[in-house]
Amino acid sequence: MLPAEQFKAAFRNHPAGVAVVTADPGDGPVGLTASSVISVSANPPLLVFSLSAFSSAAPALARAGTVVVHLLGADQVQLAKTFATGGIDRFADTGSWSRLVTGEPVLAGAPIWLRGRIVDRMEAGDSTVVAVQVLQARAPEQTPDPLVYHNRSWHTLGEQSALA
Repeated sequence: MLPAEQFKAAFRNHPAGVAVVTADPGDGPVGLTASSVISVSANPPLLVFSLSAFSSAAPALARAGTVVVHLLGADQVQLAKTFATGGIDRFADTGSWSRLVTGEPVLAGAPIWLRGRIVDRMEAGDSTVVAVQVLQARAPEQTPDPLVYHNRSWHTLGEQSALA
């Protein structure tokens, strides 16, 4: 079997968009930074993300029925770092988030978010693949350049990075 470190090294060269997933299963808000969010279907609108069993948010997200997936712009790198840091209260700054009328925590600094209902979970190694049917989205006409994670560091994409 391929060693975990070799597998991780291979994927370090594969850039990924950065998102923060938030939820509240009824006992307070939780969230984490994810680089595994992908769209799966437009009809119905479905996305998936991977949830590591080692994440401090995993137990609460396992009980959640809904989530909000925030797609981050390059100017939200601090938000990504905060939700990637363990052992802290990620929601301590009460001015940086609020609740949707449906109760989920939403981050004020994220320009794009998708609220959805968890429709399936699949155990996969030491992670859980979570499928979400999107029920509501906010995506302004003018969106910032995306935040990307590549080779253990934060990057952005913009017009300057487009290939002819």
